Amino acid sequence: MLSTKLPKMFYGGDYNPEQWSRETWDEDIRMFKLAGIDVVTLNVFTWALNQPDEETYNFEWLDEIIDLLYSNEIYVCLATGTANHPAWMAKRYPDVLSVDFAGRKRKFGFRHNSCPTSPSYIKYARMLVEKLADRYKNHPALVVWHVNNEMGCQCYCDNCEKEFRVWLKKKYGRLEELNKAWNTRFWGHTFYSWEEIVLPNLLSEHLDANNPDKTAFQGISLDYYRFNSDSVLDRYLDEYEILRKATPNIPITTNYHGHATYKPLDYYKWSKYVDIVAWDNYPAFDTPESTTAFRLDMMRSFKDGDPFMIMEQTPSQQNWQPYNSLKRPGVMRLWSYQAVARGADTVMFFQLRRSYGACEKYHGAVIEHVGHENTRVFREVAELGAELNKIGDTLLDSRMDTKVALLFDWENWWAVEFSSGPSDQLKYVEEVQKYYNAFFSRNIPVDIINAEADLSKYDLVVAPVLYMVKDNLDKRIEEFVHRGGTFVSTFFSGIVDENDLVHLGGYPGKLRNLLGIWVEEIDALYPGQTNQMVMKKEINGLKAEYKCGILCDLLHTESAEVIAEYGSDFYKGMPALTRNEFGEGEAWYIASSPEPEFIENLIRSICDEHGIESTLITPPEVEATRRTKDGKSFTFLLNHSEEVKHVNLPEGIFEDIITKKIYQGEATLEPKGVLIITPVENESVNR
Repeated sequence: MLSTKLPKMFYGGDYNPEQWSRETWDEDIRMFKLAGIDVVTLNVFTWALNQPDEETYNFEWLDEIIDLLYSNEIYVCLATGTANHPAWMAKRYPDVLSVDFAGRKRKFGFRHNSCPTSPSYIKYARMLVEKLADRYKNHPALVVWHVNNEMGCQCYCDNCEKEFRVWLKKKYGRLEELNKAWNTRFWGHTFYSWEEIVLPNLLSEHLDANNPDKTAFQGISLDYYRFNSDSVLDRYLDEYEILRKATPNIPITTNYHGHATYKPLDYYKWSKYVDIVAWDNYPAFDTPESTTAFRLDMMRSFKDGDPFMIMEQTPSQQNWQPYNSLKRPGVMRLWSYQAVARGADTVMFFQLRRSYGACEKYHGAVIEHVGHENTRVFREVAELGAELNKIGDTLLDSRMDTKVALLFDWENWWAVEFSSGPSDQLKYVEEVQKYYNAFFSRNIPVDIINAEADLSKYDLVVAPVLYMVKDNLDKRIEEFVHRGGTFVSTFFSGIVDENDLVHLGGYPGKLRNLLGIWVEEIDALYPGQTNQMVMKKEINGLKAEYKCGILCDLLHTESAEVIAEYGSDFYKGMPALTRNEFGEGEAWYIASSPEPEFIENLIRSICDEHGIESTLITPPEVEATRRTKDGKSFTFLLNHSEEVKHVNLPEGIFEDIITKKIYQGEATLEPKGVLIITPVENESVNR
């Protein structure tokens, strides 16, 4: 449970009382209580207010608002305020200002522009957090610490360059090892002194100002990404260690970016150091439900299935997209429950009151510019607040049972898109999403794991575009399959090691024995150009032919069985889909990027063959998931369509935990409707 002080789902969000008068605070709190809001996030962008100069600290305003909230039974998620350094600091200590990819020194402004290795930033951030921790460590309103905010800055300053060399010395020990790992004899890059190493950016190894993935030396750029992710993590850990010492029993987190797939930071590594994962959930009007579900499942998977926080979502519209449409009636509630359905134990918003100036003044809020509760958005927020209050602790700490894992690895992502070919059309996240969609459409629960995860608890592991095979990963996959697991991989897999050096001896390198194939060539197809995957062997649910594109591996079988062949071009008749028995299990290889229908049908066939069941078979646009707690199950039915939907239920009698309505045989879902049903005994119904 996130907090024993508030044994229910946190409901609230970001509040900026420092932007408003004292009289407004009282009115806001009145409306918070009407809406059922019981947690507010404070102090996110207040460093300049809390510390007007090097010597002075001002927390009196913060004391007042925290006390006022607590006296009204509202708890606090307290941010450390280090997300934006003050202007005085930028002027007096320019080392806090980062340098961009093009080598330009930034001036004060915007946010997320603090150099992660700046000695001045480190010094003053620690001092600020120490004072906050000491001042509020015993305050009864405090339920969670919120470090910084959406952390992340890629800096190319001289100090980062020096720290990069220190990081490299620690990793490689000797220059000889670094030169070997980076293959520096290529283009005469051999380094004879650590001081000769420079950061890879537009002034050195990178080739295109509009595409930072274009690098001449993938190994160097990979290590910079690792270094930068670690450097930003170190700043989080600076604050974490101070807060943990002061408050051993208060959870500590930081909110991950709205794109869960935020490229600069390896969130799997980060998640080892947060007490609970927190995410800012910002789908657009036209974001597919499966894309949001993928990101939610990733949040749940970061800490091995533990519940996570929705730290931010908008009650209505966003402010940074080209077209900031309103959330239609019922959508905010629907998307909130989608997060809960996939493991969230909080529902929180940005923002609680709309700013009246600067770039977020048109970002939606619980309290709109009109300043009262008589709005559609406020009514919807209050209705959801009442429902969550009714649900209480029923769902807290419940888990999802999964038999399928989808492998998504940050370092593999970096390496795939740093690769100098074979195709600019290959986008790692998009390829993984295609396979996730196949499970989503069947309501089959999936964990999103990285290359370090334990595979033993799964029946099926799918690893699209597993380009980078790190030390021992191949052995762990082999052990998984040998014991009876099913492994599915795709084109452009097994190519390189962790330094982006090719595994010699034929693709797919260390996966060759497991997959029973070797790849001779890789053909890159132009946009719109396709080949065909023609089934050679009949498989239940698959039709005779499908389109494929982007890349086509030209492969030969060794021990694998050919299931489908290419239908055209000079490699017509070569294998396009193979299956290899390995020990008690099997390994599939999909040699191209197929159309979605093929992936859906193949995944369905594999799941049926191995007894991997759907949570529930539902009509199109109805999502179904299940969380369990203390032997009791809770099935979520979410209707993303504009039409009434009818869902056939399993045998038994079910109760909706929100309305207490009883269902048997069939459930009817209104447009954008939500049901959370749990089995009940006949005696309970009779009573």
